[in-house]
Amino acid sequence: MRNDYEWNRMLAGQLYSPNRVGDGSFERVHQAQARFNQSEFWHDRTALDQLRTCFRQAPEDMILTPPVYFDHGDRISFGQHFYANTDLTILDENYVTFGDNVFLAPHVSIYTAGHPIDAQARALDLEYALPVTIGSDVWIGGNVVVNPGVTIGSDVVIGSGSVVTHDVPDHVVAVGNPCHVLRRINDDDRRAWHRQLDDYRA
Repeated sequence: MRNDYEWNRMLAGQLYSPNRVGDGSFERVHQAQARFNQSEFWHDRTALDQLRTCFRQAPEDMILTPPVYFDHGDRISFGQHFYANTDLTILDENYVTFGDNVFLAPHVSIYTAGHPIDAQARALDLEYALPVTIGSDVWIGGNVVVNPGVTIGSDVVIGSGSVVTHDVPDHVVAVGNPCHVLRRINDDDRRAWHRQLDDYRA
């Protein structure tokens, strides 16, 4: 049975006890993702469709490549045309929201959970959780870490190996540790890629 006191503190970004929330989501998603991670996903979507029922929102056209790891599942909303390569990890103590047309390379980790800097408070097994929001038309490179409380805008590319500690605005390429804006995505980029797209379609 869910402990509303701990649940409300969790979603408010306040210190709470993860061991006392008690909503059963951890058990549900771990059973479902264990089946999916062992499935023959390339020709049988049954395990993926079962896993999709654990999420807050999950479109039929989403693609996950196992193995995957989710803490709860029911706090994650996936937009249309979502793709994640292997080893996606989401610690969804708070809400994680994706827009449409989001592509994730291998080994992307998204964390909402954090722990007190003070050692005495940390030793009490309390934590806090801040939501993560990722806009539409976003490509996140391999081995990227997205930290609690971050918002990534739309039409964004995050370079491989980046550690995203602060918000990223729309229409940019951002890279590094800590992740920072490298440059804006501009009309020259669009023209160059549309020329290649026209050649592909010819």
